[in-house]
Order: sequence, then structure tokens, then C-alpha cells
Amino acid sequence: MEESYSLVIALFTGLVFGFIGCIPVGPINVTILNEGANRGLWWALMIGAGAMAMDIIYFGIAFAGFSQLFDSHYFRVSVEFISFLLMLVLGWKYLRAQDLPRTPHPIESIEQRFHPHTAFMIGFVRVLGNPAVLLYWLAMSTNFISHGLVANNLRAKTVCGVGNFIGGMIWFSILSFAVSRGHGKFSNKTLLRMAHFSGLSLLLTAVYFGYRLYKTLGHPQS
Repeated sequence: MEESYSLVIALFTGLVFGFIGCIPVGPINVTILNEGANRGLWWALMIGAGAMAMDIIYFGIAFAGFSQLFDSHYFRVSVEFISFLLMLVLGWKYLRAQDLPRTPHPIESIEQRFHPHTAFMIGFVRVLGNPAVLLYWLAMSTNFISHGLVANNLRAKTVCGVGNFIGGMIWFSILSFAVSRGHGKFSNKTLLRMAHFSGLSLLLTAVYFGYRLYKTLGHPQS
């Protein structure tokens, strides 16, 4: 029973943070916004599916590392502090976003090398060239495990990954449907509002991480 409960928590954690992590203004959302109205729902969905396929790879890399280090109190404090700062910076950045960004140069370089032609590969390559996704999951994975949201075993990490994929695809499905059926009504301004919501969510996450960091420092043996 206890194991089933922990798996449900891991699934829910992956779903929530997978959804929130896909909302900020970035290469995938901008691509879906630009192409969904012209090329249809299926094309937009496949861009999102390709993005989540690469996202899961970054997710796996992040959760595969550091497994033997969580018993160290100093390691936990360090990663919690870094994650707190990262969530604070990202949250403030997305909350203050004023316009849609250009495609970052690393993504342009990767696209020039791979020349993706299908919607799936466009999404896949655009996440491949965005190391911020890996950084995000490194921060999330260390906190999920150190705070007990995801048990430090393969089953819990896998379930969390499934939740992440579902959460991400829920967002991309909503965005794709709105863009393809909205006939231009789903504007850049609407996407920016979504990014502001994501920024606020990340700032609240930073507050939670900060509180847990305070508790960790106050109870070094916990």
C-alpha cells in the first residue's frame, strides 16, 4: 500500500511539473504557434510529441545521475540551494517576459546539421538543442528525490517520467488544438500570459524549495 501511494505521488509530481515545464515561452511553443494554424492539428501535435520524446531523454539523464550522493547532507543542501536559485531566476524571467524570443543560436546550429523535415523531428531537434531543458530536470530530479516526492528507485523514476510525458502532451495538445482551431485567435499575447502563469508557478516552487532548504539547514540529520 505504501509503495502504491509513493508511485501515485511520483506520477502526479511528474505530471504537474511536466505540464508547468512546457508552458514557458520557448522554441516548441513558438513553433506550434507559428505552424499550427497553417499546417493543422496533427502537425502541431507531432511537434509536441517529438519535443516530449527528447524531453524524456533529458529527464532520464537527469534522474540517472547523483543516485549515490543523496545520503550526503552537504550534497542535499548544495543541490537544494542551486535548485532554489534556478527556480527563482527562471520564474522571474518568465513572469517578466515581454515578447516571444528568437530561436536560440544552439538550436539553429543543430537544425542546420540535422535538417529535420517531419514535424516529429522538428520538435525533437529543437529540444535537443536546448540544454535549458536538461538543466530544468537536473534541478527537479534532485529536489524530487531529496524531498521524497520520487523514491530513489527505477520504478518510481519511470512512473514520474510517464507522468512528465502525459503532462507535457496535455499542454501541447491544448496549445495545438487552440492554435489550429482558433484561426489566429490564439495570439502571441495569449502565449505570453501562459508564460507569466508558468513564471508564477516556478516562483511558488522556489518558495517551497526555499522552505525545504531552511528545514534541511535547521534539521541536518533529517
